[in-house]
Amino acid sequence: MDILNSLNDMVTGALGPMGPVILVAGLAVAMVLFTIPFMLNQRPDPLEKLKNESRTRENTGAAKAQLRQKSKGDKLKKYANFLEPQDAQQLSEMRLKLLRAGYRSREAVRYYHFAQFALGIGGLILGVSYLLLFLNIDEATMQQKIMYVLGPGAVGYMAPKYWVTRRVEERKQEIMDGFPDSLDMLLVCVEAGQSLNQSILRVARELRASYPALADEYEIVSHEMKAGKDKASVLADMGERCGIQDISSFVTVLIQSQTFGTSISEALRVYAEEMRDKRVMRAEEKANKLPTKMTLVTMMFTVPPLLVILVGPSVVGLDQMGEFANR
Repeated sequence: MDILNSLNDMVTGALGPMGPVILVAGLAVAMVLFTIPFMLNQRPDPLEKLKNESRTRENTGAAKAQLRQKSKGDKLKKYANFLEPQDAQQLSEMRLKLLRAGYRSREAVRYYHFAQFALGIGGLILGVSYLLLFLNIDEATMQQKIMYVLGPGAVGYMAPKYWVTRRVEERKQEIMDGFPDSLDMLLVCVEAGQSLNQSILRVARELRASYPALADEYEIVSHEMKAGKDKASVLADMGERCGIQDISSFVTVLIQSQTFGTSISEALRVYAEEMRDKRVMRAEEKANKLPTKMTLVTMMFTVPPLLVILVGPSVVGLDQMGEFANR
């Protein structure tokens, strides 16, 4: 605190009452101006040069087809080195997290970091505006100024991360809730004579209204199988995208069933029964946790009125006895 107060006095003496605000705003502007040259003056990628040269050699029809296939992410493509992690492992982890949140676009990582950058700068601007318009700068301490200026910026920067994490958890819960029902439907379709690909597509259509996240995953698996991708790798990718242990175990069962040539319907029947038992166990676990969670609430809303009812008359009686003794 002494260091902050001495720093506040130094800045105020040099720049006046608005010194801390001017210093923070100047640092923010300097950071933005420092990053702009790196964003604009980037060396062109040799691969991009080759792609551009190949496009110029193509006819007009092919060029128009490529223009139709361009996505909205091309607007941020020139800032890719700034908006995407340069480490391949960090980039893959970020893409996997966004996939689990339901964002499958190739430009999702760019939009995520752009949202963090934009909301962080917007929060700084809002904090400075609030400090200038609604607070008395002369009476505010250095700690308050830093809190009001940097606080909204930090909140804006962390908001996309919180949103994505929440989406991931909600999506996982939705997939876990609908997975046992989907296994039963898969078993019915397979035993009716449909292939695994047809069964997965039919289940995806039936689950669309109740569990859209799980229906999306089944549709991706069906489309990838139709495209000719190996069934084992398709199922493994599904388990990795979902990030749920039950899905990973189910994928392992199907891969082993395909490898050893056993009946898929029998494997589905056994695993569907296991998933139903797990769902019942989860429901029982939540029911057993409920009394413990309600204990504190029950004490807060039951004990004080009970004390008032039991002790209140005695307190009133003691007051009356004291008044009678004083007389």
